[in-house]
Amino acid sequence: MTSALNSFGAIFAFAIDLEAKLRDYYQTAGSADSAGACEKRRANLERVRRENVTEIKLEPIEGLNEADFVLNLADTSETGWRANHSAAARFYEAAAPKINVREAQRALERCAKQHLALTV
Repeated sequence: MTSALNSFGAIFAFAIDLEAKLRDYYQTAGSADSAGACEKRRANLERVRRENVTEIKLEPIEGLNEADFVLNLADTSETGWRANHSAAARFYEAAAPKINVREAQRALERCAKQHLALTV
């Protein structure tokens, strides 16, 4: 069963978990720089969620499912790294326009841009 990302809280919880998984993935793969970048994004997303939770409008969000953004954490090859960054970027690109708080939306857009830069 796929889990719908249908609220501000669900989207940010998924994003924070995504960055934590990628951080652990890169630590295991021996890339401290990439792990550090993921941790920085994770901490920023936590801050944005905390600061903007009172600003959200409780409008339902449709069209986002966790199953569409699955990571392959077993593949530590360069191709695997790119595929995981691509999946993360797709998530952030899909989620950002659905968030109705501009600061939170910009945080997701920055995450997408950072992940896209690593897929090249």
